[in-house]
Amino acid sequence: MDRRRLGRDGAEVSALGIGGMSFADFYGPTTEAESHAILDAAMELGITHLDTANVYGAGRSETAIGRYLKTRQGARAHFTIATKAGITSDAQGRRVIDNSAAYLEGELDQSLARLGIEAVDLFYVHRRDDRLPIEEVTETLAALVRKGKARAIGFSEIAPGSLRRAAAVHPVAAVQSEYSLATRAPELGLVQACADLGTALVAFSPVGRSLLTDAPIPLDVAQGLPFLKGNPRFQAPNHAANIAATDRLRALAREMGEPAAALAIAWVLSRGGHVLAIPGTRSVAHFRDLACGAGLRLAPDALAAIEAALPVGWAHGDRYGPMQWVGIERYC
Repeated sequence: MDRRRLGRDGAEVSALGIGGMSFADFYGPTTEAESHAILDAAMELGITHLDTANVYGAGRSETAIGRYLKTRQGARAHFTIATKAGITSDAQGRRVIDNSAAYLEGELDQSLARLGIEAVDLFYVHRRDDRLPIEEVTETLAALVRKGKARAIGFSEIAPGSLRRAAAVHPVAAVQSEYSLATRAPELGLVQACADLGTALVAFSPVGRSLLTDAPIPLDVAQGLPFLKGNPRFQAPNHAANIAATDRLRALAREMGEPAAALAIAWVLSRGGHVLAIPGTRSVAHFRDLACGAGLRLAPDALAAIEAALPVGWAHGDRYGPMQWVGIERYC
C-alpha cells in the first residue's frame, strides 16, 4: 500500500483511508459488526488512515471505532485516527457552525472519551464559523496540540486563501475536501495551495457518493436517506442523468478488467503525491474494490480515457443542497 504524509513532517499513512461516515447509517443501515469487519480488512490490507467526526450518527461512528480499538490487539498502534468538530444545531434543530475555543475543546474531549484514547492524531475544524477569523481558530487548534489532545490540526472545506492564512499561524497537516471525478473544484487552487504548503489534501467522497461505482445508489433508496434526499445529484431528473453519464466509466472499467470504484480511486490518487482518499463503505467486498484502486498505477493513456469518459463538468446538479452548504467556503 502506497504511503503518504499528513503534512510535510506529519504522520505517514496509507494513501487510501477509511471514512467513518458510513459507520453511522448515512448511506444505508449498518451494524457495528459490519463496521468492525471493515476495520479488520483494513488491518489486513495495511490501510492505516481512519477518519471520523463527532456528528456522524451523533457519536455512533466514534463509539464503534472506540470499541474496536479496545477489543482488537494492536489496532490503536495500527491506525492514525482523525476526527472533526464544528457542526452543531440550535434549539430549533437548524445547523449551526461553532468554532469557539470552548466548543471545540469540549467536543474533542467527548470524542476522545468515545474513542477511548488520550489524543487524536489529527483534529479538524469540520466547517468554518465565519464569525471568527481563521487565525483565531487556528490558535485554538494549536492550543489543543500543546495540551496533548491532538497531534496535528486540519480544516475541512476551506478555500485556498484561508488555508494560507491558517498556515501562517501554525502548520496545517491536512485539508479535507470533496474531490473526485464528479467534483473538480479543488483543482481551482486548493490542490496547488496544499502542495505549496506541504499540506495533505484528503479527498472525501472520492467515488461520488456511489455514482462512480458499479452499484450506484438507486433513486428510491436515495430518497429514503435524509442526507442524500436533499442532495441535488440524487434527485430527479439529475439522478438519471448522472447514472447515464457514469455508465461510461463502468463500461471503461469492464474493458480494463477493474471495478469502477478502483478506477475512481486511482484517478484521485494520481492527482499528486500529497493527495489521499478516504472513501466510506458498509461492505467488505466494496472496501476491497476501493483498496484495489490504491494499488493501480494508471498509464497516461488510461488516465486520458477516464477523463474522456467523464470530462470536467459532466455532473448534473450541485454537490450539496442549500442547507448542506452552511459553513463551506466556496471560491474561484
